[in-house]
Amino acid sequence: MNISRRVIPVATLAVAALALPALAACSGPAGAAGDGKGGGKLRVTASFYPLEFLADSIGGDHVQVTDLTKSGVEPHDLELAPRQIAALGRSDVVISLHGLQPAVDDAIKQSGVKNLVDAAALTGMEDHGTEVDGRHHTTGDNGSGAQSAEDAGSDPHIWLDPVKYAEVARGVGKALAEADPAHSAAYAKNTDTLVGRLGVLDTAFRDGLKNRTTDTFITTHAAFGYLAERYGLVEEAINGLDPESEPSATRMKALLDLAGREHVTTVFFETLVSDKTAKTVAGDLHLRTDVLDPIEGITPKSRGTDYFAVQRSNLAALQTALGVRR
Repeated sequence: MNISRRVIPVATLAVAALALPALAACSGPAGAAGDGKGGGKLRVTASFYPLEFLADSIGGDHVQVTDLTKSGVEPHDLELAPRQIAALGRSDVVISLHGLQPAVDDAIKQSGVKNLVDAAALTGMEDHGTEVDGRHHTTGDNGSGAQSAEDAGSDPHIWLDPVKYAEVARGVGKALAEADPAHSAAYAKNTDTLVGRLGVLDTAFRDGLKNRTTDTFITTHAAFGYLAERYGLVEEAINGLDPESEPSATRMKALLDLAGREHVTTVFFETLVSDKTAKTVAGDLHLRTDVLDPIEGITPKSRGTDYFAVQRSNLAALQTALGVRR
């Protein structure tokens, strides 16, 4: 999997305004024009679940949202059918995260869609490797935790940090309002409500992870670097940013050493990829396994039916693994 990316300046949010001249020619939201399949609603295409969740939460009854990544599909490995690529060009707004899904990036180029929102341009992005030490994280959003160089690359998992996710939410809200000015007040209100809920979630993590006995957790997938930085934790990933790569012998030796030194209790795996590696490593290290969900999609196996429910399940799992005294 190739998830390397070029960081685009935050100012590129203004690209959403490019579609305004065409929208002004319509009598209502852009979804009321074109092929008529929008039912009078703004037609929004989201590349995968976290962006679909934002579009639905902020757009409410005024949007019709299509998710390019079906439930149960690992977003990194998504492939698109020709009809999906063609449909992108008929969307009023497309929301993606450049660098996460190469197939989507290519399809957007082919579609010629003008009203594009790149979530990667709405908050600070960082390079993370198999280790992210949030104890060295600075307080500013552009701070970077100490990290290993092994398998380092640009980390797209910004939605797992509630603060960064809130920044993306505000950008999405502005883009929807620019694309559909008639409902801008509703989009602004819904954005504020969502950002408020994310603030409550941030507080829950901050307070809920106090009084822990260790800072370190092991995962199969280096998806939790931003979360680790936000709350002063240490993420040690068996693999790098690729959730299905195999660990090296050197990495296994390092994990064995740190498990004893840092009083690690748990190897975390996720719901959309095999748990085989996690169970093998946990057996070798004499640790237990549990789920820490990167929330790349919601399936019947998910510990919750939406982003907030799964994040609270993640918090509970971390509290147990880190020995939080409650």
